[in-house]
Amino acid sequence: MTNKSDIEHLGRIESILGDQVTVNFITQSACSSCHAKGACSASDMQEKEIKLKYPGFNIKTGDQVWVILKQSLGFKAVFLGYILPLILMLVILVTLTPVLESEGKAGLSSLGSLVIYYATLYIFREKIDKQFIFTLKQIS
Repeated sequence: MTNKSDIEHLGRIESILGDQVTVNFITQSACSSCHAKGACSASDMQEKEIKLKYPGFNIKTGDQVWVILKQSLGFKAVFLGYILPLILMLVILVTLTPVLESEGKAGLSSLGSLVIYYATLYIFREKIDKQFIFTLKQIS
């Protein structure tokens, strides 16, 4: 049973290899389902592919399933991807501006900190990936 606040996407089983299942699903922003999406450039739909551990129920290639992620993990992803780097960049900018006595150098340093931050996220991607657990649910 899923929680009302869980994030759900309709997906299709692409392949099953051993105990690993590959699922394709389409993510869309809230704008993409809007009736006025053609009037702006905010409509965003992307096809994603994830690999999951076999869910334990009977599925086959081509079946449609629900791909579920807990909402709290969605917030964690937003925090790691957007909020924390923004805070880091602002702290470095505010700290270095009086030290370097140059807003340009402080600005470039704060942007450079983002390169280091995202490189660190990339290095630890497997550890971070283990925290984000997707589950599958059969369509009844």
